[in-house]
Amino acid sequence: MATISELQNIAKQVRRDIVRQVHAVNSGHPGGSLGCADYFVALYFHILKHNPSNFQMDGHNEDLFFLSNGHISPVWYSVLARSGYFPVAELNTFRKLNSRLQGHPATEEHLPGIRVASGSLGQGLSVGIGAALTKKLNKETNLVYTLHGDGELQEGQIWEAAMYAAANKVDNIIATVDVNGQQIDGSTEQVLSLGNLQAKWEAFGWKVLHMNGNDIASVLEIMEVAKQHTFKGQPIVILMKTEMGAGIDFMMGSHKWHGVAPNDAQLAQALAQQEETLGDY
Repeated sequence: MATISELQNIAKQVRRDIVRQVHAVNSGHPGGSLGCADYFVALYFHILKHNPSNFQMDGHNEDLFFLSNGHISPVWYSVLARSGYFPVAELNTFRKLNSRLQGHPATEEHLPGIRVASGSLGQGLSVGIGAALTKKLNKETNLVYTLHGDGELQEGQIWEAAMYAAANKVDNIIATVDVNGQQIDGSTEQVLSLGNLQAKWEAFGWKVLHMNGNDIASVLEIMEVAKQHTFKGQPIVILMKTEMGAGIDFMMGSHKWHGVAPNDAQLAQALAQQEETLGDY
């Protein structure tokens, strides 16, 4: 199991992978991907009980992860490759014709690690709840993890799923919301205020935790706390504070980098801020 220092080094490489992927095709979503890099690295290299070398769609006797805000695929692809699901060199094919690495994750291409197509926002919690119920029926003790954007909470299906999970005591799921305060058209406060998210989730019957998503030590600590609350009759949600564009100073905190690729000079600047630790592809 990787140490915090090792995880931090992996996160640096993942951030390099993210900006290189979107730069190569002048397309993609770097901002949220960078902001969630530490979460993904902690999840795949320390928290998840999974088997990258023998991927099975049913995920029997494994922990499962579902990315609901599928537009941040660059970070997921990087971590899947770096943890052994497919060759790192395949990151070169991101968003290209006939690639398995589509702009939004898809299942038709049979990319290992992907169990559901995502990117149509609002659906991932429903999928995760279904998977969690399946594990209960199979009498498995493995957990289901989901990730959502804060702007995604403006979708009504999220709240239908949240209500269902609490009413049916789906207590083997840990949902995380990336609270970076930004979405494609501006800040969440300006576009459609989310109000008091803790109060909302608690009103829907969920156990609410908070963590700093740009601090791997915090992610590991709070995820462990979350796991201790599983199988106690209540679903769990973590409100994860992150900075959009984290790790690249000129991208940080701005919605303008939600879906814009860096140019050549910006790529060089970004790479200079994140040291190569595992080798570029």
